[in-house]
Amino acid sequence: MEYCDAVKLLTSQGKFYIELGLERISKVLELLGNPQDELKCIHVAGTNGKGSVCAIVEAVLRNAGMKTGLYTSPHIFEYTERIKINGSDISKEDFANYVELVCNLADKNEIHLTEFEILTAVMFKYFYDKKVDVVVLETGLGGRFDATNVVKSNLCSIITHIDFDHTERLGNTLSKIAFEKAGIIKENCPVFASEGYEIFKDTADKKNAMFILVAPFEDISNLSLKGLCQRENLSLALAAVRYLFPNIGENVIQNALSKVQHPGRFQLVEDKNMIIDAAHNPNGIRALKESLDFWYPSLKRRFVFGCLKNKDYKTMMAELFEKGDEIYFYKFDYPNSANVKDLQAACAYPSREFTEKFDYKDGKLTVVCGSFYMIKELLAKL
Repeated sequence: MEYCDAVKLLTSQGKFYIELGLERISKVLELLGNPQDELKCIHVAGTNGKGSVCAIVEAVLRNAGMKTGLYTSPHIFEYTERIKINGSDISKEDFANYVELVCNLADKNEIHLTEFEILTAVMFKYFYDKKVDVVVLETGLGGRFDATNVVKSNLCSIITHIDFDHTERLGNTLSKIAFEKAGIIKENCPVFASEGYEIFKDTADKKNAMFILVAPFEDISNLSLKGLCQRENLSLALAAVRYLFPNIGENVIQNALSKVQHPGRFQLVEDKNMIIDAAHNPNGIRALKESLDFWYPSLKRRFVFGCLKNKDYKTMMAELFEKGDEIYFYKFDYPNSANVKDLQAACAYPSREFTEKFDYKDGKLTVVCGSFYMIKELLAKL
């Protein structure tokens, strides 16, 4: 199987959907020898910030000399971005070979895997084969029934900020959503959280797991990720690292923080005076707006915005846009992308459909935001 064939398979109608549950992934992993049981994992869930926490933890552990595996989603440009060892993407050849291995095994045993389940099985097998020291593992959706939650124990669980997203699957209250995230808490394994939901504490008590509530106190001046929300993410990440690996020195930590890479999170493209941020729900948009107001309070802003139909885009736009902003909407090539007319109807300010490039020397700050799935396609045009 070639890489392009693997991508076609993953994005096919038979695979590219969401169906939460652990039965199918457990069956295929058992056929693979349960590689996940041999790995040391740091498991991260939450509504916003989990990808940044994973990136920070991985960078520090790698800088301390460990062989790290990092599993995140979604990708921006290529599927291979989701599976990294020591900061390097899995090769396209290895990716295709492992996808073929997993899919053939599943088909032979009549196990109908989703795209994310295939990727998760590939990740566990690949990291096991490559003998990584620590896996930093980001949940895909929720926690309790997320495919990554087949790990029976971990070094620790980390739960980032909880807010409304995927409410059709996770529940329509913060307590219900927190309940789903608490599903990654494991027996006798510590859990770090930035919020003190009762379900976190109750679940930790039932599982004899130490619950550690982390205040957002860390100095982010040396962190390469510049969104203001990174203070909370950094505090969570370093609390876990310092607890699990007390011998890692502060100089190693600070050196790693300046090198953390997490594309699409308040990312500045200096030569175009452009911010790229994959904020895709109201909480993420609020964090983006707060960072824009802090770092660029006096610059006129030009927005290029696109999102999925099932997102609360009316609230997102009300939080983000102000009178005088230059606003463009973009419908990207994705089955659930919102139509430009629908976005315009929900927007309180004048707007246009994005069709062409901009004059980047006009002094305005261009902000591209709204969806991970949009960024690759839109940046090619910008």
